[in-house]
Amino acid sequence: MFNAKELLATVPKQPGVYRMINAAQKVIYVGKAKDLRARLSIYFRSKVDSAKTRSLVSQIAQVEYTLTHSETEALILENNFIKKYLPRYNILLRDDKSYPYILISDHKHPRISSHRGPRKNKGQYFGPYPNARAVWHSLKTLQKIFPIRQCEDSFYRARTRPCLQYQLKLCSAPCVGKVSDEDYQHQVKLASLFLQGKNQQVIEDLVGKMTLASEAMNFEQAAQYRDSITALRKVQEQQTVTGEHKELDIIGLAYSHGVAAIHVLFVREQKVLGSKSYFPKVPAETDKTEILTAFLLQFYLDGYGSQQLPTEIVLPELLTDSNSVEQAISEVAGRKVRLTFAQRGEKAQYLSLAQKNAQVACDTKQSQSQKMALRYQQLQSLLAIEMPLQRMECFDISHTMGQATIASCVVFDGQGPLKSEYRRYNVLGITGGDDYAAMQFALDKRYSKLQDISKIPDIIFIDGGLGQLNIAIEQFRLWPHAKKPLLIGVAKGTSRKPGLETLIIAHSGRSINLAEDAPALHLIQQIRDEAHRFAITGHRNKRGKSLVTSPLEQVPGIGEKRRQALLQYLGGLQGVMRSSVAEISSVPGISKQQAEKIYQACHNK
Repeated sequence: MFNAKELLATVPKQPGVYRMINAAQKVIYVGKAKDLRARLSIYFRSKVDSAKTRSLVSQIAQVEYTLTHSETEALILENNFIKKYLPRYNILLRDDKSYPYILISDHKHPRISSHRGPRKNKGQYFGPYPNARAVWHSLKTLQKIFPIRQCEDSFYRARTRPCLQYQLKLCSAPCVGKVSDEDYQHQVKLASLFLQGKNQQVIEDLVGKMTLASEAMNFEQAAQYRDSITALRKVQEQQTVTGEHKELDIIGLAYSHGVAAIHVLFVREQKVLGSKSYFPKVPAETDKTEILTAFLLQFYLDGYGSQQLPTEIVLPELLTDSNSVEQAISEVAGRKVRLTFAQRGEKAQYLSLAQKNAQVACDTKQSQSQKMALRYQQLQSLLAIEMPLQRMECFDISHTMGQATIASCVVFDGQGPLKSEYRRYNVLGITGGDDYAAMQFALDKRYSKLQDISKIPDIIFIDGGLGQLNIAIEQFRLWPHAKKPLLIGVAKGTSRKPGLETLIIAHSGRSINLAEDAPALHLIQQIRDEAHRFAITGHRNKRGKSLVTSPLEQVPGIGEKRRQALLQYLGGLQGVMRSSVAEISSVPGISKQQAEKIYQACHNK
């Protein structure tokens, strides 16, 4: 039994991080404190008002702690532990992807492109942008105004004549000398100024160029400058300017019925680059201040990246420990980052906008959660399952006339798609087009070595009729675990239209046809369609890769030099395909055994 008194007698009154561990040796909560003894004693008082705290304490079997030099160090260490252990009773921010930037490279003829990840490449970075769509839109706008190359370096180096982008006046073709280095660098400079928000300076420069071209009777070039100026003015009208505030993140928060939504507006170079909503996983009975603090630490200390931090973060409310949070974020950024609360002026207007977006996102998420809960409840009632559905999996097969066969497995938990558990299987060693064998291959791969009983699904859906379902029944005939999934085949109707699906239940053999508007059917359709999408995406990727891959690359023992020799001596790949074993073996460096392997690879034998 856990003894709280013994723990509190030994815990020092120093700053640090504590980890609460249950009987299964799993970390269920991570916290930080300026005074560890004082903070931990709160959990073990005789009367605790919070049901969340009472539930947490009832599961504690052990408490570990790590001392730190300061509260700031404790905040950073707490965030690292939360990322590592993903405790059940902590607020968890799932989305920690890096944000995209626009990069102007440091080349003789710089390239302008999207960049995501570590900023290792030399050049100018502009951003961050909230998503790839915002970057794509900005790059398309830049391409129409400033004819700077956006092609890959390998494509750029291989050019001997202008490409289609030059014909469309979207690139000035520096690769083949269609523009002088001086003029190209000037275009790059203007693009850089544009991305810095100095639109008026760019317009003034272009007006001067247009005037000079017109005076020199170069009316075609003057017309190009005029079009660029017109496009720039149109962009300037569409942009939202923040006045004096050059670099801000504005955070809105809405929390209702267990659903938290945080909306972040990104302001850079006096422009709103975009916004994004986040939905952290929140334990029951968590207050808004705790949600906001956890979001700030997880978002800015890890997911956001230290090089991308703004100079000021505008919050919807003041934090009790704002000084320590501000100091922790500033320490990671390597410069001062201020946390502020705006009540008037432009910042307050942006904060109001962020709050409205957060509330809309929260309401939408709640509506989706309610719909999903209704679908789960009806499916559970339909199948007469007593316990709540925790995990469902669905399998599908995709191929083209038996080629490039891919099997998919998608997973849904109690809230919907669990994409981290999705899997694709490259089906090998079967007769092309044999869907039954492909299904058996996928099921065997998925379940033959399964040891974690928590990942045994309640239901397994098989996209197909009785034949595919029988394969699954046979697969689970000697199932070694006590918990056995319910197997259900999802057969399309004769017209293959949505709403006409037939459900075939394995253990009873009965068939069920649900009404088109039945929530349970909508859930099954969602799972089945997601499995189909995931399978066909993998199949297309595999098929596309095979179309651009030479069969010579699949032959063991044939490296790049021997492939080049084969292509040179036999007249390219088509010559290799037409050659006999004897002709292939006549190439220097190719033995008869290798020639036979090459012949078989080229003829799919």
